[in-house]
Amino acid sequence: MAVPRARLLTLVPAPPAEAAAAVLDTVEPALRRMLDGGAPLAVLPTGAGPAAAARAVLRPEAPLEPGTDLVVVTSGSTGGGRGVLLSAAALRSSASATETRLGGPGSWLLALPTSAIGGLQVLVRSVLAGREPALLTRGESLAAAVARLPAGDRRYTSLVPTQLRRYLAEEPAALASFDAVLVGGAATDPELLARARAAGVQVRTTYGMSETAGGCVYDGRPLDGVAVRVAAGSDGGVELRGPVLAHGYRGDPAATADAFVPDPDGAVWFRTRDAGTLAPDGVLAVHGRLDDVVISGGVNVSPQAVEAALREHPSVADAVVTGRPDPEWGQRVVAAVVPSPGAVPDLAELRSWVGGRLGAAAAPRELHLVDAVPTLHTGKPDRRAVLEHLGGEHP
Repeated sequence: MAVPRARLLTLVPAPPAEAAAAVLDTVEPALRRMLDGGAPLAVLPTGAGPAAAARAVLRPEAPLEPGTDLVVVTSGSTGGGRGVLLSAAALRSSASATETRLGGPGSWLLALPTSAIGGLQVLVRSVLAGREPALLTRGESLAAAVARLPAGDRRYTSLVPTQLRRYLAEEPAALASFDAVLVGGAATDPELLARARAAGVQVRTTYGMSETAGGCVYDGRPLDGVAVRVAAGSDGGVELRGPVLAHGYRGDPAATADAFVPDPDGAVWFRTRDAGTLAPDGVLAVHGRLDDVVISGGVNVSPQAVEAALREHPSVADAVVTGRPDPEWGQRVVAAVVPSPGAVPDLAELRSWVGGRLGAAAAPRELHLVDAVPTLHTGKPDRRAVLEHLGGEHP
């Protein structure tokens, strides 16, 4: 009996943002072939450091786990990055359910890196809809990119909150021209969502991750075929089930067994590291990463909540919050803030602002002004980079 030949990964480098159009010559054809039953692949992030780190996780020289067509390297926002094992069927299920939820096929603007699941899913949706996506290149206006989308077709795009905030301030009319703007990858401030909707932007919040082939909960409600539950106990961890799930992590059976857990009936649930609650009508609210909690003076502080409060201050354009060791408080809340034009944020003023909204424990005890919030290759805020820049260690 012949032994099946081991499948190996094909590594495709993601083009840099200034040469985004090369995606259509490199990443998109490889993805199309994979969806049609061709070679499994992974897309390397740009930059020598991120690409080398991803390659170490992907181990292209080692045989690939059965049933895998795409491996996506996670951002490592709460630890080392992992290679998420996805099938073409999971990708197709996610794209099909998204198309149904949005009201039908359309043309997509790709504004996210293709090394992350958000950007890859824009390509998958485009391939399955029989459309060629438009690509947003670095330094290009949103309006110029939108103008390349076919006239008369439905228009979609997917952004992270930082992009939504930027384009809402600079090009609200271009944003409002989309039939849907998916926003995910990180928590989106309610105030930002309200401003976007008031400006006529058809924002749809999405919740999901590489392990769910992208967003699988839209505006708090799971896509068709997806189920959500919140684990009992104090943690309130969000768990997800459905045909969009990955089937494990590259070369890490222990982590796979810990995260992908079968019920007695055999249905597999993915244990996220997010805390959440389910309303009586089934709408999911996600409150932040269980791993990201800063414990200051014995009080649990959510960095995402502090960031949202800071962004409401008129002197703050953007913010990222983390914790660092403190001899008195155990951990102190550290805020890196992008000032609004012409403003100079003051620590005492911001402490009062945050403390009045979230309590004294949440008030930052350390403030640093930065030109921009550092981000991971996925577009998520990079809290570790903040501490590395300050010479501190992650909690």
